[in-house]
Amino acid sequence: MLVESNDLSKYNHLPLPGADTWGVILRRDHPLAQKEAFAPDDLLDVPLICPRQGLQKELSHWFREKVDRLNIAATYNLAYNGGVLAREGLGCMLSFDKLVDTGADSPLCFRPLTPPLHSKLFLIWKKYAVFSPAAEIFLKALQSSSATP
Repeated sequence: MLVESNDLSKYNHLPLPGADTWGVILRRDHPLAQKEAFAPDDLLDVPLICPRQGLQKELSHWFREKVDRLNIAATYNLAYNGGVLAREGLGCMLSFDKLVDTGADSPLCFRPLTPPLHSKLFLIWKKYAVFSPAAEIFLKALQSSSATP
């Protein structure tokens, strides 16, 4: 799966329904955890844990000219690793919702960005790929379900 900002031209792809919501994952005891949502100015002086991919396009566009003023404490490729850093208090993690445990028993919480930022996801596969019979049936089922409104 890839996020919409990636170059899809070299793959066959299928859009997945819905979109993921960007936000901030931070410790529940962090002073900013009382905020309902975060605007770009709210995050300028905060140590941030950012995804390597998302920072290049989606988040840079959301922060606009303020992106150069961000205090990036760490970057991550896997949300789990970013969540560990946030849980240990290294900073606030920019991420999609529901990638890290923010349930009632977790020391972490999720707050959305405002204005909202959403990203569509795509299932991709190599052009001219040869599939097993099971994978072919699975792909056809996905394609037919995405074609119906």
